[in-house]
Amino acid sequence: MKHWKIGLLAFCVSGALHAAPLPVVSSFSILGDVTKQIGGERVAVQSLVGADQDAHAYHLTSADIKKISAAKLVLVNGLGLEKAELSRAVKQSKVAYAEAAAGINALKMPESGHHHDHGEGEHHHHDHGEYDPHVWTDPVLMQKYAANVADALIKADPAGKTYYQQRLSSYQGELKKLDAYATQKFNAVPKGQRKVLTGHDAFAYMGKRYGIMFIAPQGVSSEAQPSAKQVAAIIRQVKREGIKAVFTENIKDTRMIDRIAKETGAKIGGKLYSDALSNGAPANTYINMYRHNVDTLSGAMK
Repeated sequence: MKHWKIGLLAFCVSGALHAAPLPVVSSFSILGDVTKQIGGERVAVQSLVGADQDAHAYHLTSADIKKISAAKLVLVNGLGLEKAELSRAVKQSKVAYAEAAAGINALKMPESGHHHDHGEGEHHHHDHGEYDPHVWTDPVLMQKYAANVADALIKADPAGKTYYQQRLSSYQGELKKLDAYATQKFNAVPKGQRKVLTGHDAFAYMGKRYGIMFIAPQGVSSEAQPSAKQVAAIIRQVKREGIKAVFTENIKDTRMIDRIAKETGAKIGGKLYSDALSNGAPANTYINMYRHNVDTLSGAMK
């Protein structure tokens, strides 16, 4: 009798482990990683926009439409990060989907900046709309983001509820540690020196959370090209504000930042990971990415 029970138990356990993982599609690599951290072995995540790729410049392919149709759940960031064509494809697929940024108190987009200075006929496709989608640059907001992901996974796979809740809780603990780490690192930089120039305007939430002034020649979408006049104005601002460090980004062409550094004497403080993880180190997970950015920024501002 005992052997029979043990055999049955072993069968149940192995059955639970070998159930096919839930196929999930995420719109970009940072959201894909958060989904993996919470979903663990119960999910198989594919990201449409992979590591070191620019979500702003992404165009939907027929292969992506197939991935979406084969999924049981699609996760998007929301707040206008995803282009209309992707949102349409997700809705038409009839696959369950959720927005990770739902319910997060988003920052309004600055009135000035990237909406206005485009060449004729190309100022619609990369407008983000009225909110800044880059909520992942604030690890405190990411606790809600992660909870939204967990809720969506539980809805799609109710049998995994306890598993997802446990993993969410430990991941939120990691995010709290990340916030404490960032706070400590940035507090060590005098307030007047917390000024940074980045390639595109992706760090407003981090700036708000830790009292850092970010200046960007490009708007919130990395596709928006600044005019020569805007670049000249930024060069004057870098000199006037005494900004010591400018940064390149993994998804950006660095020429403009190189030029600004050369003309202002500011040093290039390193590479930041804004909208995408890296393939391998140093930013292969969201937590690693964030720590890398905090270290790179705080080190160069001093």
